[in-house]
Amino acid sequence: MLKGIIFDIDGTLVDSNDAHAQSWVDTFAEAGYDVPFDAVRPLMGMGADKLLPKTIGIRHDAEEGKRLIERRSEIFRERYLLRLRPFKGSRELVLRVRSDGLKAIVATSAKDEELKALLKAARGEDLMEERATASDAKRSKPDPDIVKAAIEESDISADHLVMIGDTPYDIEAATRARVRTIAFRSGGWTDEKLKGAVEIYDGPADLLAHYASSLIGREAR
Repeated sequence: MLKGIIFDIDGTLVDSNDAHAQSWVDTFAEAGYDVPFDAVRPLMGMGADKLLPKTIGIRHDAEEGKRLIERRSEIFRERYLLRLRPFKGSRELVLRVRSDGLKAIVATSAKDEELKALLKAARGEDLMEERATASDAKRSKPDPDIVKAAIEESDISADHLVMIGDTPYDIEAATRARVRTIAFRSGGWTDEKLKGAVEIYDGPADLLAHYASSLIGREAR
């Protein structure tokens, strides 16, 4: 029987993956690195600890890495954050989950300082009961640290939780933490890339439309 749902935010409840990718491209260009959007976009869902070595060969904890991470956060907040919009049905899905008596938990690669604004963009800042962010994890997705932190925050065993995410990294992280995953196509990934999820939907509204027959609807009863 389900007791809680772990929600990713970016690409799952908020249409933000392109904005995150562009903020990295802007940051790299400003620092003199030529990294195209198409090289960054497939890495959305990973944290800077994974993204920086893959794109420019710099560790996130090196001085240059720390500077780029800070600047990327500034660019994201200044240029893109206020433009973000929730996917259709985002708030309604979280409300439905809560109305079924399930705990709503966040597990995101975003830092603490970004999460509040992202939840506001998702129209869910008043609905999430527990939160695990990059600040709670040593390693970002697809390592399971953030999902494990969410499990610990929720005080619910992994077999009574389901995670909803939009990237292969969400699925791998949840699987390694022994949590089943429902995937959304809203983050821009194909069904082939989302294999490993127990169910795949277009986004929050699609899951809501099929809620009664979904994994959540069946096991929340």
